[in-house]
Amino acid sequence: MQIDKTPFKDLLVLTPKIFSDNRGYFFESHNNKTLELAGLTYDWVQDNQSHSTYGVIRGLHFQKNPTAQTKLVRVLQGEIFDVVVDLRRTEPTFGQVYSILLSAENKQQLLVPKGFAHGFSVLSETADVLYKCDAFYNKESESGICYNDGELAIDWKVPSDKAIVSEKDLILSSFSQLDANF
Repeated sequence: MQIDKTPFKDLLVLTPKIFSDNRGYFFESHNNKTLELAGLTYDWVQDNQSHSTYGVIRGLHFQKNPTAQTKLVRVLQGEIFDVVVDLRRTEPTFGQVYSILLSAENKQQLLVPKGFAHGFSVLSETADVLYKCDAFYNKESESGICYNDGELAIDWKVPSDKAIVSEKDLILSSFSQLDANF
């Protein structure tokens, strides 16, 4: 597995080695030893999976400390535009946005450390997304930033008239009103 750094501390892109032949393909999507050799040790305790249709925008979500989560995000079917926002006030990338296309075809994964808000938009007809978490979901620490925050100005790659956003995500606060403890 190839592990590539991004301009954001601890935000990593993982690309598996794919073995293809006339039967199809095989790859390791996760290997603790490989991650440990790279200095990455996580105790994954929960897997989450979603199925969405074109135009769905989920996010930007995070959990506050002490139950913040590191996530390992990948796409099982389809294609998404994956977006994170650095909420770590002590980092030079605080308030900056990083995005990447994740798909079943490229099989890349994004390792999103604690201290980032995360979201994605669906660019294919449908998409199945799976992500591992190193902490359990905790409703009391759940928070987020509104997907269409003017200060962040994220282009979700979906026309606004095609965007499908949950009622819960529509009422999230703006970045300037951020209540995060990172």
